[in-house]
Amino acid sequence: MAEHTSMNTVPKQPALAAADSPVHEENGQLLGATDIRSLAEHANIKPTKKLGQNFVIDPGTVRRIVRIANVHPASHVIEVGPGLGSLTLGLLEAGATVHAVEIDPNLAALLPQTVEAHMPQAANHLKVINQDALTFKPQDCPELTEQTSLTLVSNLPYNVATPIILTLLERFSNLSSFVVMVQKEVADRLVAGPSSKTYGVPSAKLAWYGQANLAGRIGRHVFWPAPNVDSALVSFERRAPLQSESERQETFHLIDAAFAQRRKTLRAALHGLVEPADFQQAAIDPQRRGETLSIQEFVRLSHYSASSSQDRVEAARFKRG
Repeated sequence: MAEHTSMNTVPKQPALAAADSPVHEENGQLLGATDIRSLAEHANIKPTKKLGQNFVIDPGTVRRIVRIANVHPASHVIEVGPGLGSLTLGLLEAGATVHAVEIDPNLAALLPQTVEAHMPQAANHLKVINQDALTFKPQDCPELTEQTSLTLVSNLPYNVATPIILTLLERFSNLSSFVVMVQKEVADRLVAGPSSKTYGVPSAKLAWYGQANLAGRIGRHVFWPAPNVDSALVSFERRAPLQSESERQETFHLIDAAFAQRRKTLRAALHGLVEPADFQQAAIDPQRRGETLSIQEFVRLSHYSASSSQDRVEAARFKRG
């Protein structure tokens, strides 16, 4: 049986007997539209907008995502929001060990049973964590910290996609790549470069960790219920850290401040955080706007700003002494 860990008490769903199991479509062991609707009806599950639940009903899309993510038998995958298990089965079919983080207790309880019914030979490769991904930490699943490399492969809820991505990258230093399906608008922001209309806080912060690229568009018809927005795939490869963790925090602080007043110059938006001499040392024109700075420039500005701030602290301490 699949290992089912939980941070909360999970109500157990009735087991799926062979006669009750949804009929497999002609796509093998993956779930199609009939399977998804039958599973939802059997478990009395109705998709909710609050949790951003739009279930994938197209096996071809699932296999496309798995292929782009380069998932193989040695892969350890974090899947956030597995829902009824469409993508989960695709990942298991590729031989991966899947750590599924599901906030909905009913779906978390149903997922191992779905895998047992459709792909029993892979059941021991599934680990289910009934928890909010935004609170999920390495200590909640120590097995993940033992892996050299992790990948995130998910159909992410549109309303929390960006914070989930950035939170997991911050907490799991061995999270080396991801392929996520998100709202097209979110995808555009994640991959945007400096001076583009969609470049902002998510773009700059994600660039600190590595390189993100658009990996394809997804039609609305592959979901149930069909969303009112278009979707896209974003792929990502992590690079070596640009700086230390403390310098990351300082850089992110400047990014937040620069984009909080997007139309203001850096001199105005970063007043009190960056001194005129810091701009000069970093070779950055203070009349520029934050939306024109690359992540490397934000890092450089943060470095000189932090250095001059430390110098001022030391000077004040010397004066008092």
